[in-house]
Amino acid sequence: MPELPEVETVRRGLQPAMEGSRILKAEARRKDLRFPFQKDFIARLEGRTITGLGRRAKYLMADLNSGDVLLMHLGMSGSFRVLKQDGAATPGQFHHPRSDDRAHDHVVFHMSSGAAVVFNDPRRFGYMKIIARNAIEDEPLLKGLGPEPLGNEFDAAMLARSCHNKKTSLKAALLDQRVVAGLGNIYVCEALFRSHLSPRRLAATLATKSGQRKGVAGGEPTDHARRLVDAIHSVLNQAIKAGGSSISDHRLTNGDLGYFQHSFQVYDREGETCRTSGCEGIVRRFTQNGRSTFWCPKCQK
Repeated sequence: MPELPEVETVRRGLQPAMEGSRILKAEARRKDLRFPFQKDFIARLEGRTITGLGRRAKYLMADLNSGDVLLMHLGMSGSFRVLKQDGAATPGQFHHPRSDDRAHDHVVFHMSSGAAVVFNDPRRFGYMKIIARNAIEDEPLLKGLGPEPLGNEFDAAMLARSCHNKKTSLKAALLDQRVVAGLGNIYVCEALFRSHLSPRRLAATLATKSGQRKGVAGGEPTDHARRLVDAIHSVLNQAIKAGGSSISDHRLTNGDLGYFQHSFQVYDREGETCRTSGCEGIVRRFTQNGRSTFWCPKCQK
């Protein structure tokens, strides 16, 4: 499933075609994706201008001048492509042709910018929903999400407070969208490797016990927490710059592949020599919380 860098890459690809443009016509070519479309889905879109295109966790959010927000999730195999007026799309260096089966083109937005924005989803795990902006805080899909890992409020102190009383592993805590929003299996593995922290380490070790005794709510952040936050920032920014990771379905809006997978330090490198300087460990894989975890037992403690 696409993680934060992939969704942010898609947002940036859609922005020139959608932001500031009016939806001249919207098409929903079936009654549902993962969930049924709302009965007034098309009526609330057509004629509306997209005033801003943002992202929250793994969701795309298009603000409409009506006061509504179009919430979009890519699911497992969802992708957008932007077509010019002549129907052409320009491939780039990492172009990979999508399926020619247009039967999976389920939603189309015809924009006043002259572009057609097409949502294709063979597995139909993606979904779209229109929400009133003034009711967004109560939206079940968004309620309870943790801070954005690239936002100003996310730092070592916040992460320590969120993890200080957890009995789970560090990896499980980072995958919990209530702790931090948008992280997934790939980037958690990479961040833990870069910070030299074991995925099996208890999440609570990010906060000091002495801080709790001094009355600091949730304890003070340890050096582990500071290293981890720095690693999360680093790996996400690097992945966004690279266009995300194309493992199976992720494509940029013009059909390009993301190429951060070529920069993986540990993910999907089972049996290879650890890339940490001076470490002679071997990357191992084990199943954790139903996901494959890749790590170096020698340098990740």
